[in-house]
Amino acid sequence: MTSLPGDSSPNSTEHILGDVKFDHLPVMLAEVLEVFEEIEDGLIVDATIGGAGHAQALLQQAPGRQLLGIDRDPSAVKVSRDRLAEFGQKAQVVQGRFDEIGQILDLDGRQLNGALFDLGVSSHQLDTPSRGFSHRYAAPLDMRMNPDDALEAATIVNSYGEQELTDLLRTNSDERFAYRIAKSIVSARPIESTQELADIVRSAVPAAARRKGRHPAMRTFQALRIAVNNELALIEPALAQTIERLRPGGRLVVLSYHSGEDRIVKHVLRDAADGVCVCPSSLPCICGSEPNVRLLRRKVVRPTEAEIERNPRAASARFRAAERLFVGEA
Repeated sequence: MTSLPGDSSPNSTEHILGDVKFDHLPVMLAEVLEVFEEIEDGLIVDATIGGAGHAQALLQQAPGRQLLGIDRDPSAVKVSRDRLAEFGQKAQVVQGRFDEIGQILDLDGRQLNGALFDLGVSSHQLDTPSRGFSHRYAAPLDMRMNPDDALEAATIVNSYGEQELTDLLRTNSDERFAYRIAKSIVSARPIESTQELADIVRSAVPAAARRKGRHPAMRTFQALRIAVNNELALIEPALAQTIERLRPGGRLVVLSYHSGEDRIVKHVLRDAADGVCVCPSSLPCICGSEPNVRLLRRKVVRPTEAEIERNPRAASARFRAAERLFVGEA
């Protein structure tokens, strides 16, 4: 979902929501369109529609397509509905988490020809100070993608134990200095704002590491956001539901933005491609497990240098794609 605010590229889109500009430059758009090029008709689901950059391009690519967008953020739902209004009934957007895709598709009733998951946080969320996603602005510690959800980042920061915070930072962002940061957070409580937290993390990181590249608090903010929105736990069930409902020949694309997300995506797609048996190893196989997808790329694909130069937030993107097999096809 990442994008570069204010980009004037032909593929970028812009919308005003209240006083906030909602820009979206879709990541790895050429690769996404290439995968879906053969699917000229039928329904494609954008399970994380965000700013609707990918959705708009997918509808423009093939006039016979319909698109169903899903997003848990009501701001994204409003913006994407407005942005896709030109497509009339061919484009519909609903609010929901992407792990609810099975229920949403079953209620919709149409056959699924393709699905796109663009994981992570959108530029609109990062660049709206009041949402509390970014270390760049002073704001309450929120980070909820759906503002109606109960858990806020402030609860985690001010109530989790030192070991819980350490594990969270390691699991959700591969933070090298997880223990040092967790210890500093616990010692500095109560912490009320994003700016306070960013300063605490910066002070906890060794001086040599502070001088390298990105702000040292970026990984901590990422880890908290993932925990607040339970992002990693939703990926596997969402992909499993999607694969189950894809028609034979239908295609799935997943864009992830850090190693934790990509490990889950890789595991789900490889298991589906290998037809992994779930029976106990001591017993004959009775589950009848067979491959149900073909990997369109055996290895992860990364953005080109030209794209990263145009859109720095695409730098961490990882692209994987698969095609649903026909029954009996291997």
